[in-house]
Amino acid sequence: MPKLKILSLLSLAFIVLTGCSTYIMETVYPTLNDGKYDSEFPYKNCSEQLETVSQSVKLVNVLAYYKNFFVDEKYTLTKSEITKDNFEAVTYRKGIYHRTASGTATIIYATNGNVALLTCAHIIHFPDTVYTYKIDDNGNMTNIVESISVKTKQTNYINDFPEGGDVDIILVDETNDLAIIGKRFLQYRLNQFPVFSYPLGEAKKLEWGSFVYALGYPMNYKMITKGIVSSPNRDEAGSFLIDAVFNRGFSGGIVLAIRDGVPNFELVGLVRSVPAEYEYMLKPETPNEGYEFNPLLPYNGNIMIEQRVNIKYGVTRVIPIETIIEFINKNADKLIKFGYVFDNFKK
Repeated sequence: MPKLKILSLLSLAFIVLTGCSTYIMETVYPTLNDGKYDSEFPYKNCSEQLETVSQSVKLVNVLAYYKNFFVDEKYTLTKSEITKDNFEAVTYRKGIYHRTASGTATIIYATNGNVALLTCAHIIHFPDTVYTYKIDDNGNMTNIVESISVKTKQTNYINDFPEGGDVDIILVDETNDLAIIGKRFLQYRLNQFPVFSYPLGEAKKLEWGSFVYALGYPMNYKMITKGIVSSPNRDEAGSFLIDAVFNRGFSGGIVLAIRDGVPNFELVGLVRSVPAEYEYMLKPETPNEGYEFNPLLPYNGNIMIEQRVNIKYGVTRVIPIETIIEFINKNADKLIKFGYVFDNFKK
């Protein structure tokens, strides 16, 4: 066969294959170039980019210590009647206890030793004082104080941070469940603090079925999961739901949407919470760790009350990026005083 004819056939084959490829891309992935958030599963590998993002996502552990005081039974006092002047007279020290929490925080700032992370307020915000109230004979809570717990210390710890890993609470917004934690590190190396570097998105432009990734630390394991957006624009702020499976520790995890194909990730929100039901159960007082009771023998020891949480999996609430941007910009002056200038959160 003449060489010219062979070349012509090869050229034709190339044109046909190229045309088919373009046709397939336009037919199978019609929304990749429409400027909207994708609702398709990613069409190509993006593991390298997701691994890079994951380096900015950190596990934060919180431990708060409390002194517990019980009000003497001869007093029937309300909260307002217990003051600094009579506190010691009406209470006696009963003991100490601690409360713990863990969640996810993401490095959003690292300049000249100042490092800041974005997380949820409920992870790191423990009240300074906790009151419990007496229950009447009908099982109703009264306004008579039974005990008072006073926080004496709190530590916020990130395992792979230098100088002990402790960080401070810089800013808290309980209403929107947002917080910024961080610290000025004396031994500062930029590669120790990889800042999240992808663009800020627009949660209000998410649609039913938009595809998202969520990164966090459920059960203290760094994990990535996928989800589908439901109920976009649930309120004026642009909050939404995703069907990603949520476990303890995922609070504060980042949610990434994809615009016109991977790896065009955009930060659209922060994992907040899931619906849950609480129940109280009676349990034996465990004498020591690892002790096992004999079920064939009657139990004669102390009975304790334990609160259990039943998580309703598959319905995860997300704080929209618009609320996060407003939170940071609203408190810009306070943040500047601490040495943080968030130019990357101005839109």
